[in-house]
Amino acid sequence: MSAGRLTTHVLDTANGHPARDMTIELLSGTGEAIKSVVTNSDGRCDGPLLEGAALAVGAYELRFHVGDYFAGLDGTPAAFLDVVPVRFIVSDPEAHYHVPLLVSPFGYSTYRGS
Repeated sequence: MSAGRLTTHVLDTANGHPARDMTIELLSGTGEAIKSVVTNSDGRCDGPLLEGAALAVGAYELRFHVGDYFAGLDGTPAAFLDVVPVRFIVSDPEAHYHVPLLVSPFGYSTYRGS
């Protein structure tokens, strides 16, 4: 059985805390919906998005619903960013792929974490 897994977390850099209650969608490279989750109080998912045999070689996309998240904090509509797509390739299904998002209403960054 494969030991690989896909995880993520979101940090709200504008307010200096984890992004709680943000919807994240996981799609295949062809755009097929795989999973939808909501971040917990630590800005993380309660478990891996994919693990074991479910994590296959190929393209994936995470869609972070940052506009709804920021609107939920103070009730104002998204100032600039709405849905942030992060597309990436899994080339080793035995590896851990961690895809964090650092976000504010006006910008974001991501990287392959550990």
